[in-house]
Amino acid sequence: MNNDRIIPASELIINADGSAFHIHLTPDQLRDNIILVGDPGRVDMVASYFDSIDYNVSSREFHAIGGSYKGKPIMCISHGIGPDNIEIVITELDSLANIDYNTRKIKSEHRSLNMIRIGTSGSLQEDIHVGDYVIAEKAMGFDGILNFYADRDKVCDLEFEKLFTAHVNWNATLPAPYIVDADKSLVEKICRDDMIKGYTIAAVGFYAPQGRILRLPLADPELNNKIESFIYKDRHITNFEMESACLQGMARLLGHKAMTVCCIIAERRLTKANTDYRPHVKRLIETVLERI
Repeated sequence: MNNDRIIPASELIINADGSAFHIHLTPDQLRDNIILVGDPGRVDMVASYFDSIDYNVSSREFHAIGGSYKGKPIMCISHGIGPDNIEIVITELDSLANIDYNTRKIKSEHRSLNMIRIGTSGSLQEDIHVGDYVIAEKAMGFDGILNFYADRDKVCDLEFEKLFTAHVNWNATLPAPYIVDADKSLVEKICRDDMIKGYTIAAVGFYAPQGRILRLPLADPELNNKIESFIYKDRHITNFEMESACLQGMARLLGHKAMTVCCIIAERRLTKANTDYRPHVKRLIETVLERI
């Protein structure tokens, strides 16, 4: 990338107060350690463990609180639901780190961020239950966002993609799936015997893209069965959620470290769900904060 290029105002929109357009954070508010959550209300739950709070900023579904945890600078930001939202958040966080907002040029020295998403998810295997924690060691995006960026092949597991699309007879009218590993160093810090290393699908929607049927029929009623039966390197696909692949893909392309860990709140094969999952998520937040 040309560091001398001046990024136009129409491409990097900066608010009058010097903050990034959507997330409304300024460069001085950025922290190197970042917890990401979907629900804006969950940011308060995470920040309730902070030693101190330096700022509390909200704009649309994007809510951020920065402070410290056990003396270490940290922030939590919500990204809302879906891969399109998280693409915005990751891009704007990176811009705060690596673009000079005064000159609109890319900085000569790269700053790397540590990003851990704490989410909720539905399991696809009978041995993964409500309350379990699953790390997206490999995340598969059904949204196609990474395919719009140059060099996506350099950060993706191309063998996995080829075998998966052949196994499920992937519909050519859908975006091509992309598969990205979580950052290994973050996984080593966060993962213990109380977590499962999984293959996670990041769907582009909550209903039909995850095989749910309400009033509209599915284009491929057997897709979930084919997903559940797929095996790669002796392991099955473990769970559905909506953001892990875009997060991990964008982070790798931009030179950051990222991973996703989800609390299971639904068991798709056993057709049951738990809406009272707050205690499980609370415990997961406490665990991640201790290990980050």
